[in-house]
Amino acid sequence: MLGTPRFLITTADERSWHTDRPVLFLGEWCRQRARRPAWESIDAVVVPDYGWGEGQQDADYAYSLRLYEQLLVELSESLNQFHGTAHSLRYWRILLGPWLHIFTAIVINRWATIELALRDFDITGTVVLEFLAEQITPSSFDDFSDMYYSHSWNHAIMGRILNGWTKVPCDRIVAPKSECGLPEKASSPPLALRRRLRRAVERGLRPIFQTLSRPTDALLVATTLTLKHDVLLQLALGQIPNCFWQTPLVPRIAPDVRARAQLSLGSANHLGFEQCIRTLIAEQIPTLYLEGYQTLQMAATELPWPKRPKVIFTSINHTADDVFKIWAAEKAEQGIPYVIGQHGGNYGTAKHNSYNQVNEVATADRYLTWGWSEGNSKHYPSAALKIVGKPSGTWDPDGGLLQVTWLESGYSRMPWSHTNFRVDYLEDQFRFASALPRAIRTALTVRLQFGGLRYGGEPHDVQWRARDPDIRIDPGSSPIEPMIRRSRLSIFTYNSTGFLETMGRNIPTIVFWDPKYSEVRPSAQFYFDLLRKVGLLHESPESAAAKVAEVWDEVATWWSQPGVQEARRVFCDRFARVPVNPVGALKHALTTVGS
Repeated sequence: MLGTPRFLITTADERSWHTDRPVLFLGEWCRQRARRPAWESIDAVVVPDYGWGEGQQDADYAYSLRLYEQLLVELSESLNQFHGTAHSLRYWRILLGPWLHIFTAIVINRWATIELALRDFDITGTVVLEFLAEQITPSSFDDFSDMYYSHSWNHAIMGRILNGWTKVPCDRIVAPKSECGLPEKASSPPLALRRRLRRAVERGLRPIFQTLSRPTDALLVATTLTLKHDVLLQLALGQIPNCFWQTPLVPRIAPDVRARAQLSLGSANHLGFEQCIRTLIAEQIPTLYLEGYQTLQMAATELPWPKRPKVIFTSINHTADDVFKIWAAEKAEQGIPYVIGQHGGNYGTAKHNSYNQVNEVATADRYLTWGWSEGNSKHYPSAALKIVGKPSGTWDPDGGLLQVTWLESGYSRMPWSHTNFRVDYLEDQFRFASALPRAIRTALTVRLQFGGLRYGGEPHDVQWRARDPDIRIDPGSSPIEPMIRRSRLSIFTYNSTGFLETMGRNIPTIVFWDPKYSEVRPSAQFYFDLLRKVGLLHESPESAAAKVAEVWDEVATWWSQPGVQEARRVFCDRFARVPVNPVGALKHALTTVGS
């Protein structure tokens, strides 16, 4: 398959392109739709997506988890030596586990994709843009979560692999010093007046409630409960409610190349990929865990939070909030119970997309799920936190049709690539809309994912307009709740939090996705089969569209059928549970941990 010699292009950064010769695009992510004139006339071939062979994903997923655990031990020992500390493995897992988990999978994918290109194609050379360390080294987890979808950061990582561990001739070009690996974010929509007023009130109340809190009060932060139920839970725990805890922003810390050279992970004792990933960890570890560690510690020490809380509970801050994580890690080492609540969808359902779940369960003393359990003693079925207290059955029987879609970057954060999924997924969305009877299609609103734009995703509105100039599109910049209430039927098109919320609230819902790209784990298969049998889950857009057409004139009658409601009830009891007394259930979960 080697064929014509070709010049390798690794990303969509056109400064590294040569278009006067046959080229090899490392992935479909190189060819941005908005830049079609720049590439459509080139003699080009695209490397196939890595990782879709029989059993390959299972093998790579298992390998990535094993490697993560091994690297976590090595990195923890090295950081303890570097900082002169003796923290436990759990401490470092809480602080940097979320970063290391994702970084490990990313490097596996980038290495394997390059290896695939070298195996199947005759590569004549490539251009590597050279960045300064401060341009492409994240300062925090938040920095990293932006960088790993950017062209610059991915170009730097793949260039590092090509230049350091392959024989591909690399022409180097120095990137401007003013450039940063952080992508340009889509500007956030302005906050509604109500939300601005609420934030102003919170700022005013925060110092008052801080003075009223006791050193032993439970620390509840970012629980995803409604404000009302957050207050009720804290009252049930016997404390004055404080729903305004907040961590400070920590200034960006520059990397120190000489300090990073001291971070030994035994790279010299490994070859190939195993050497590469250890080298890249030392180069890419966020600076708040290394050069800025003392700054991060100081920020945590100065928090006006309870000094000896009886329990710590969050559903959000355990991933990206580095100040919270180092604070929680230190409290966990003191024996204070640490409880994490499930954040949303995919948990307990997706076969492979559970990196967050694996690390969260490992760090927590108790893990509150939305109803499921898989035999782990830490799993504690409680409640679907995001819908507790939200009204059920709030929808318009005469409303429109809402199609909720997804927007993903071409740069995978899993061991396998997913550009084919992106192409096929979007085509499925078009097929669903096209298969609807015209009368229903005129009632359709396509909801785009605004947040995906910050991850380098390409907006889908242009493609939709090209297919149907009259299609009604919502850009996704406003809350979805009013749209659901105005709709008689909501269509979800991927394994998401959204359909768990609508089904849990008894709002008419139909779901469709390609099972090739959204594999369900064996423990959840029975429950998804129940949905499939009663027409709530479909494997093709045409089947979903046919079901919409079948029930459209009598959605309320269809939705209330005993078979549909029983399947929904059994499914939601497992994955979107709302107990009769959610505050009591959560109080029990928080007060009995460790007993």
